[in-house]
Amino acid sequence: MGSYWADFTELFSQYDVLAAFRITLLLSGLSAVGSLILGTIIAVMRVSPVPSMRAAGAFYVNTIRNTPLTLIIVFCSLGLFYTLGIALADKSSPTFLDDNNVRLAVLGLSVYHAAFVAEALRSGVNTVPTGQAEAARAIGLGFGQTMRIVIMPQAFRGAVAPLGNALIALIKNTTVASAIGVAEASALMKTMIEFRPDVIFAVFLLFALGFVIIVLPTGVLITWASRRLAVQR
Repeated sequence: MGSYWADFTELFSQYDVLAAFRITLLLSGLSAVGSLILGTIIAVMRVSPVPSMRAAGAFYVNTIRNTPLTLIIVFCSLGLFYTLGIALADKSSPTFLDDNNVRLAVLGLSVYHAAFVAEALRSGVNTVPTGQAEAARAIGLGFGQTMRIVIMPQAFRGAVAPLGNALIALIKNTTVASAIGVAEASALMKTMIEFRPDVIFAVFLLFALGFVIIVLPTGVLITWASRRLAVQR
């Protein structure tokens, strides 16, 4: 154990491990917000009374869920930035490339996980009794008002657990961002393995513990929230 502790201390002194995990948390937080917003819109489209909107929502979910995340992330870099010249950061910034890659990674992660958020929310919508929607229509509420006032608040409460699972998957999937040069945790781990193969087990253990420290409290919080916010039928 003492030798592993010495290896950990040496690795921390040579590499900025905490900064790499800060990038991972940044990616996770921003992508979670982005996927929740986009996923909510897609979920509403999925249950819309307009056939074209339902078809568009279903097409998005089925297409994105069956597309590898790595392909989406790489497309955001090679397709949007290098081919189309679409930049999401200020070119005058001295760290333009890094910042732009981070924002492109957030875009790719948000687009991908929005499909899973949408399905989680749709499952939450299915837990709401149909009589409530009929009652809302009976008092003159339109589809948008019914979704905003009656359905979606209950859908969010009913979908806490699947939304939490999507968040945990998102945190772990941030490792794919290293494919376009984002210096998050897995990118640093690859660098450490390349230059410090003599302590490769300590490197694996260090980053495994880092992700456990991030994911475990998230899972505990989600479990508590799902029980606390459960809708009593």
